[in-house]
Amino acid sequence: MTDTSRRDLFKGAAVTGLAAAAAPAFAQGQGAGQAQLADPQTRFTSTPFPEQRQKWPALQRDMRPVPDCGETSYRGSGRLQGRKALVTGGDSGIGRAAVIAFSREGADVAINYYPTEEPDAQDVAKLLRAEGRKVVLIPGDLTDAKFCNDLIARANRELGGLDILVNNAAYQQSKASIAEISFEQFDRTMKTNVYAMFHLCKAAIPLMKLGASIINTGSVNSVDPGEELLDYATTKGAILIFTKGLAKQLGKKGIRVNMVAPGPVWTPLQVAGGQLPGKMGEFGQDTPLGRAGQPAELASLFVTLAETGTSFTSGSAFAATGGSGVL
Repeated sequence: MTDTSRRDLFKGAAVTGLAAAAAPAFAQGQGAGQAQLADPQTRFTSTPFPEQRQKWPALQRDMRPVPDCGETSYRGSGRLQGRKALVTGGDSGIGRAAVIAFSREGADVAINYYPTEEPDAQDVAKLLRAEGRKVVLIPGDLTDAKFCNDLIARANRELGGLDILVNNAAYQQSKASIAEISFEQFDRTMKTNVYAMFHLCKAAIPLMKLGASIINTGSVNSVDPGEELLDYATTKGAILIFTKGLAKQLGKKGIRVNMVAPGPVWTPLQVAGGQLPGKMGEFGQDTPLGRAGQPAELASLFVTLAETGTSFTSGSAFAATGGSGVL
């Protein structure tokens, strides 16, 4: 499919679930012949997840079941050939799915992650390096403003440029009441989800050239806050507005800014305090598709927003919520 036909297809879709549905249609080459259809209700498991908990930030490799980030399914077609991408929280979950897709589409990728997530980061790096791809690992704590600035500088240096920035890393702890949210939790949530995005964007923008792309990971909570996620949802609302406002600033610089808004997706956030005790089995079961999403199902959205075919798309939010219709 040509860039022109991609733009025409995307233009005809709403900036909600239709856009999310359209993106995979031109995301992955299926080889010769007709692409196989798949029932979205049964493409991934709908079995309730077993109750489980890990110490924050958790390891994907120890989850039951292990999230599917496209390790065996995503096939690229050169859509991001020669691009240079930094993905925060790229060791696992949604960030890992974006890393795998970017790499297989031809991009060199830098992955940021919290230091204790080293095993997950090594797993994905080993996978992609075996395919001949360049992967740079940069552990560190995004609540540290100095580290955020150093992260951008190092990614730019080691990749030989930076033209895709994905602000994906997040901190999420469920609490039934505001009375249970400590200052330390609120502060860490804000610093990880909002302050880091600000620091990283501010440092990256002067290094970016015409055609670069910033993609922020928001949430269904950006517009429909879960009552047990008061502080997390507050940051996700901020990410939505930050995305729209920054897109207006950067239009004249030729840099696009968009947001991917997941609904319930099976990632380490959920087992590291993201769900209230005893509620894991309910996670994602109330979506119209009857299940939670897997990170692999969002990969094509990130690729679509990074490639040149969506050059008129900026300041927008794209939902992947299993049909909730919230965004």
